Amino acid sequence: MTQQTGSEMRDADVRQAVRRYLTKLHNGNATTRIVEEMGVWSGSVRVDLAVINGELSGFELKSDSDTLQRLPMQADIYSRVFDRMTLVVGRRHAIKATDIIPSWWGMIVADETDVGVVLEHHMCGSRNPSPDPVLIAGLLWKEEALAVLEEHGLAVGWRSKPAKAIHQRLAGELSFSDLSDEVRQALKSRVAWLRQPVSNMRHMAIEQQSRPLAPPPCAAGGDSIMLNAPITPTGCR
Repeated sequence: MTQQTGSEMRDADVRQAVRRYLTKLHNGNATTRIVEEMGVWSGSVRVDLAVINGELSGFELKSDSDTLQRLPMQADIYSRVFDRMTLVVGRRHAIKATDIIPSWWGMIVADETDVGVVLEHHMCGSRNPSPDPVLIAGLLWKEEALAVLEEHGLAVGWRSKPAKAIHQRLAGELSFSDLSDEVRQALKSRVAWLRQPVSNMRHMAIEQQSRPLAPPPCAAGGDSIMLNAPITPTGCR
């Protein structure tokens, strides 16, 4: 396998490789939903791929043909919402990106080779140390947020309130664990996303699990792992 240098790797090439990797990693798991272009902060930014199961994990993609100009802003917002974040970056940007993303993010480096895009783990991620409950509640549409308030007996007098106020009430009244569970369940249960019918999504399961799946495989001590190899989701050690 050799690295190609004649053509620049595109975002679409990286997306296809990551989508294929995530689909294989979660194949057959009925409690996982994979969503593309998931809106965050009222849709002002969209993470390239999100994996929703017992955790909310985001994957932001930056190919060699991209720039890192928006990455600091994206890193700030995603770090308030996702339980885990992984930057998938072309080798051209890998060193510079390491100085931008938070230390708890994971990093996968993408290379264009004679057999296509190959993904390689370079940094093991860890769980988000400081998520923002209000922004997590803000992932809910107003109707979803009202349904959660109703379920917890908190909806009286709040049905006519603006969405922002409802999100703040949810964040203030529910424990972080309960809030996260409710948000993930709502995201997995949506029957349409970005005006796409359910049949167009890759994983549609609505079951909720209390424990997350193991994170993607990653070696101890930050050693790299080739992700086009057979996948055993043992997680970082």
